[in-house]
Order: sequence, then structure tokens, then C-alpha cells
Amino acid sequence: MPSIFTRIISGELPSSKVHEDARTLVIMDINPIQAGQLLVIPKVEISTVWELPEPDYQALMSSVRMAGRSLLKRFPDKKVGVKIEGLEVVDHAHVIVFPFSTADEYYAKPDSSNLPSKKELDRLAHELAY
Repeated sequence: MPSIFTRIISGELPSSKVHEDARTLVIMDINPIQAGQLLVIPKVEISTVWELPEPDYQALMSSVRMAGRSLLKRFPDKKVGVKIEGLEVVDHAHVIVFPFSTADEYYAKPDSSNLPSKKELDRLAHELAY
């Protein structure tokens, strides 16, 4: 069965897209740690980034860097954090890129009681697009 990210990549499920290229997709996270949180997803469905073929790994890390730079432009008073995920949440490797100011914000857990609206996610995606 395809992962939720594969279904988003194929267009079967909606997302608020920030960037897409031949090997990666960057979308707004619907359950963010901090407002503006992005998910950088390789189009190859694989469990961990360490298993990615070299060209896909390089493309993923390039997209992570571009996503971080976009966040720094939009949130110039913040730092940008990165967390590499796979298996823990969904069986499809991905990187979380998010703005934060304090250690508490960096280590915070997503607050599912205060989820951003699709309209808000789309607005931020438009502002962060590159």
C-alpha cells in the first residue's frame, strides 16, 4: 500500500505545495511544531534517507537547504531547525524544516488541538514558494 506521502506526491491527496522538482516535494505540514513548518519529501518511497540512491539523497538535501533559506526570508527573526524522519511516523523518509526561536520551541511537540486551516497553509505555501 502506498504511503500517505506517495499519495500526496501522486495528487491523490491534497497538499499545500511550496516547491516541487523531479526528485522532491516540499509541502506545508498540517500538524506543525511551529507555524511555517515544512516537510521535504523524496519522491522515492523509502523508509529512511540513508537508503536513498545518491542522486535522490543529494536532491533531498538541496531541497532542505532551499526550504531553510525560504523560511529564513519569511521569518528573519528566527532560526531554522531540521529533523530527519522515517519509520517513526510514516514509512516514507522525509525531513522536517521549521522556524523556531527557543529551545522549548525546537523541542515542542505538535499541538493537534490548534491545527492551521487549509487557507492558512495555502497562504504560507504561497509566501514560501521558491
